[in-house]
Amino acid sequence: MRKLLKHLKPYTVTIVVIIGFLIVQATCDLSLPSYTSDIVNVGIQQGGIDEKIPEAVTEEEMERLLLFMSREDSERVLEAYELKTADTGYDCEGSVYVLKESAAEDKEEVQELSEILGQPMLLVSGFESDSDTTKQMEVSMKDNMKAAIQSQAEAKAKKAASQMTEEEKAALEANPELAKKQQEEMQAQIEAQMQKIDEADMFEILGMLSEDQREEMVAQIAEKMDDMPDSIVEQAATAYIKTVYEKLGMDTEQIQNSYILRTGAKMIGLAFLGMLASVMVGLLASRVAARTGRDLRSRVFKKVVGFSNAEFDHFSTASLITRSTNDIQQIQMLVVMLLRMVMYAPIMAAGGIIKVFRTNVDMSWIIGLAVVLILLLVLVLFIVAMPKFKILQNMVDRLNLVTREILTGLSVIRAFSTEKYEEKRFDNANKDLMKTNLFVNRAMTFMMPVMMLVMNGITILIVWNGAHGIDNGNMQVGDMMAFIQYTMQIIMSFLMICMVSIMLPRAAVAADRVDEILASKTAIEDPENPETLPAGSKGEVVFDHVNFRYPGAEEDVLHDIHFTAKPGQTTAIIGSTGSGKSTLVNLIPRFYDVTGGRILIDGTDIREITQHELRDKLGYVPQKGVLFSGTIESNILYGNPDGTKAEMEEAASIAQATEFIEEKRKKYDSPIAQGGTNVSGGQKQRLSIARAIAKKPDVFIFDDSFSALDYKTDVTLRAALKEKTQDSTVIIVAQRISTILHAEQIIVLDEGRIAGIGTHKELLKNCDAYYQIASSQLSEKELAGDMGTTGKEEMAHA
Repeated sequence: MRKLLKHLKPYTVTIVVIIGFLIVQATCDLSLPSYTSDIVNVGIQQGGIDEKIPEAVTEEEMERLLLFMSREDSERVLEAYELKTADTGYDCEGSVYVLKESAAEDKEEVQELSEILGQPMLLVSGFESDSDTTKQMEVSMKDNMKAAIQSQAEAKAKKAASQMTEEEKAALEANPELAKKQQEEMQAQIEAQMQKIDEADMFEILGMLSEDQREEMVAQIAEKMDDMPDSIVEQAATAYIKTVYEKLGMDTEQIQNSYILRTGAKMIGLAFLGMLASVMVGLLASRVAARTGRDLRSRVFKKVVGFSNAEFDHFSTASLITRSTNDIQQIQMLVVMLLRMVMYAPIMAAGGIIKVFRTNVDMSWIIGLAVVLILLLVLVLFIVAMPKFKILQNMVDRLNLVTREILTGLSVIRAFSTEKYEEKRFDNANKDLMKTNLFVNRAMTFMMPVMMLVMNGITILIVWNGAHGIDNGNMQVGDMMAFIQYTMQIIMSFLMICMVSIMLPRAAVAADRVDEILASKTAIEDPENPETLPAGSKGEVVFDHVNFRYPGAEEDVLHDIHFTAKPGQTTAIIGSTGSGKSTLVNLIPRFYDVTGGRILIDGTDIREITQHELRDKLGYVPQKGVLFSGTIESNILYGNPDGTKAEMEEAASIAQATEFIEEKRKKYDSPIAQGGTNVSGGQKQRLSIARAIAKKPDVFIFDDSFSALDYKTDVTLRAALKEKTQDSTVIIVAQRISTILHAEQIIVLDEGRIAGIGTHKELLKNCDAYYQIASSQLSEKELAGDMGTTGKEEMAHA
């Protein structure tokens, strides 16, 4: 991950902008469930009434509310409301109490009034609707009042009896009819009062009480209601406000529809805003990922172009192609997921948890259970699938390697009729990759049903607990719905993180493989303080006691190579197969660096100048002609793109390529396929030679570049080349004696050592290795003519 983040540093500003859009998107997504809850709770259940206290109330209703308040609370409420007796603005008779504008705008005051009016609104609503609870309360209160009247009458009778004089007592005793009549009158008064109580409603009963009695009774009622959940009080208060508004002549149906439409419009707006933020995140994340992939491919390509042959020996071509394409593609996909999912998931999870705790704390343990189950599932997948991810990329490498080998060597495969064997080899690599992919995909497929099971199980658990909460009055239906949505958002956030973390190992392997290329140290590097070749240099090449050993090899392949190749002369190198001819000339352009001695150009060690300056002086024709897709013109002028048409045609003429070029319909504009597959081997070599000639270098290097030419073309080409390169240094590696016959200097290599240096005739006389090569290619007559009688006798004697 650290290596990956290192590549994202150039896009820090864009990533910050993406995070901003993610916060906007998360805010929108997290707001929608709360609006859904509002529609259910307020819009449907509460009829669109979202006020905690009524904006207006009739005088009659206010008087009823004041009956259930203390003196202080009554004064506080009356301070907040203004009594309007005329022009109330409402379609009702009588005076109206209207909430003052200053009170309505003060949230703290509204909350205080809500706490004061909550229980009174609940009680008034209950008594007006004759609910079971208030009926029981009313009966209990009437019984208490009757008992109080009875006890007061008895106390009054006792007091009257105690205050009677002896004469009055004697008179009553003397006249029992009078005593009976007084008692009947008192009983009739009591019964009249009790009947009045029975016929009165709760509000009239409270009106009968003194202020102290009423406050005592309200306190008793409040004590009984203390255990009642706040949600029930709020719902009852809302229902009461709706009733009050109906009495004021307000259209409550319109209020409900307006609230639902208004809330729905907000949800639509949030949905569109969230969609816009999501689109912007996707666009910016894709651009960052695409540019990261572009930069990585560019860096890898530049690094690979700068590789020496030692690095190419370490990284196979198939592996380099896979790392430049498939591996970078994996990184690019991971960058998109990091910016779109991994950064979004924590924001959603944190926001969802905050919202859940605001909705209902009692059920938060369900979220903890869900997260634990998800983490356990992901842990199992990690243990099972992680090792396979690390193997997968190597198998892709293997398949690419086999495919490339088969396609490159298709003609050889057909010639030897080994199609079945190669098909089997490809099939084995393909099946190994398929089996690993199937295993990983099955593991991922198994994850989704289990995740759905967890999510559905959690939903059932929430509904089960939420239903009990709704039944107990601790929770509303909309809150339960919102809780479910928040829980799903939290679970999905963790799921997104887990999904990416499962894919991370494969991308991490890819990032390591790409970083291995970028971090690799190139064996061939320019010096920190390079020298420059002297002005007017001619291209003299000196091998000063050069030794060379391939990286990782146990012994040298070149031993004490010492010679000078001078301008205006042709230096030929010949030897048996594996003697080190190509290795020797590959040291000049620094495809490898010498491990002993040094190579000089015009007196300067080639390791002390830049590779560009060194190779700018060389015209290199490899052993195997390499052409690039394009035209004949683009290939000839490849090393001299500013060359003229005349220079191009001259180079083609010297290389004996004019004949077959002129036969083509488009001449020099004729297309060349990738790798030069639409021209013959000889034509490919001639175009490669023309490319080197058109560059006009100081040093020509021909690494067995005439092997595909017929003898006549070879002779004609070398004659023309000799004339063109009379001021240049020419180094030719050849297998044929005829190619190097007239070279001013011939170097004979034998097992990495110089077996002889001289002209053709000198080497026939003095070098047995050269004589053996020459005798295998030339007739006795040709040898005799070249050596002379003395030379032949000396060689025979030797």
